[in-house]
Amino acid sequence: MLNKKGKIRLLILLGVIWVVVTLPLPWVVGNPDIPESQVFTILGIIGIVSIPFVMLAVVWMLKPELAT
Repeated sequence: MLNKKGKIRLLILLGVIWVVVTLPLPWVVGNPDIPESQVFTILGIIGIVSIPFVMLAVVWMLKPELAT
């Protein structure tokens, strides 16, 4: 099993991967003239939507028996 420091690193890595995967990159790259307010709105929505999934990963990491 991972030690505490390893678990924290893994959780941070999984959280970063989740946020990067959910970014609408084709929309951002395909249209460089996006207003800054829209970008911040999209990032806020992604952050709010990501919270439950990241928390679920944390809970499953701390208590793996909940996944069965």
